[in-house]
Amino acid sequence: MKSFRGWTLAGRCIAAATLTLLWLGADAQGFALLGRAAPDFALRSFGGTNMRLSEDRGDVVVLTFWGSQCGVCRRQLDILDRSFATYRSAGLHMYGVSVDDDASRAQQFVAAHRPGFVMLEDPAKDVARLYQIDNLPTTVLIDRGGIVRYVYRDFGPRDEALYLSQLRELLNE
Repeated sequence: MKSFRGWTLAGRCIAAATLTLLWLGADAQGFALLGRAAPDFALRSFGGTNMRLSEDRGDVVVLTFWGSQCGVCRRQLDILDRSFATYRSAGLHMYGVSVDDDASRAQQFVAAHRPGFVMLEDPAKDVARLYQIDNLPTTVLIDRGGIVRYVYRDFGPRDEALYLSQLRELLNE
């Protein structure tokens, strides 16, 4: 195998792009909504307010699907909460979509953690099905034009820097 030192700049760029796509695609592999319009939906927040996704067109939207019994979800919500506090003035909207079977458990979780962004109830899992959610947490980044640009299934330590980079990219477009 040839080392990077022996490659041309163009070859290194192609190799880096390919590795990046493979790495990104591993988590979002098979996610049919990538590059397509984000399905519109309306859900009620835990505070009782109705929210419709299409009302946020023109802003960057982060949707994260979570469950109260998901330990990774709890850690990820803290990271998302910090990024929301930092970037909301730049046109960021963020929603946590609960897919809990037990509404009271989800309500207790929201009351205990009090994230700064809106938490929504999806008791029938209609929105989760629209977004093909088969793993928790799953986070979807939607650009200002309403197109699904990035998807994270799971959310490990290596994902935080990439998420922030991609979020800033969308906010700067």
